Amino acid sequence: MKLVVVSAGLSSPSSTRLLADRLAAATREHAGSDIDVQVIELRDLATEIAQHFVTGFPSSRLAAALDAVAASDGLIAVSPVFAASYSGLFKSFFDVIDKDALTGKPVLVGATGGTARHSLVTEHALRPLFTYLRALVLPTAVYAASEDWGDEGLDRRIARAGAELARFLSPAATVPRPGTPDVDTAAAIAPRSLHGAITSVDPADGFQVVPFEQQLAALRAE
Repeated sequence: MKLVVVSAGLSSPSSTRLLADRLAAATREHAGSDIDVQVIELRDLATEIAQHFVTGFPSSRLAAALDAVAASDGLIAVSPVFAASYSGLFKSFFDVIDKDALTGKPVLVGATGGTARHSLVTEHALRPLFTYLRALVLPTAVYAASEDWGDEGLDRRIARAGAELARFLSPAATVPRPGTPDVDTAAAIAPRSLHGAITSVDPADGFQVVPFEQQLAALRAE
């Protein structure tokens, strides 16, 4: 299985790269060491991405990066926050990728920023971007503010996100069985169920799903 990690950090060392590496490590911890991880640092491709917009042709290095993302079995994409959204470099890379490259691909998104006030950037910017590209965006997105590093809450979010991605990458992933989801993950995906409304997230009971058709019939009967 091939996992590609896209980091849009600009500095070295970079907190964005650190978060990307930790998400990849958490995924491998659950999915197994047979996962091949490739990291793409967008700052090394910044000039080539800009030239591609002008010429319409990618350089060999940029083409290799785009092909790696398209051929991957899963993607981790992490951006620093700029002006309350993802960075321009991050958006530019996904602007030049083939429109069908991410269709149906599991994507774990993350972001870093200086303050917790930008924590919803994963939901109002990153998730809509990858949804538009028809990717399968995982329920848990991870945001890390400066004060989060070293906090157990960030560790738990990283572990949960890695476990979710591992489910798609390895059938032997060491994650909870479908009948015993963790409460946080179940709560996160409840609004996005494709089959119905999840009415129970009790780990002892598992998911209890009421199909939308059944809910609609009950409403009509009232």
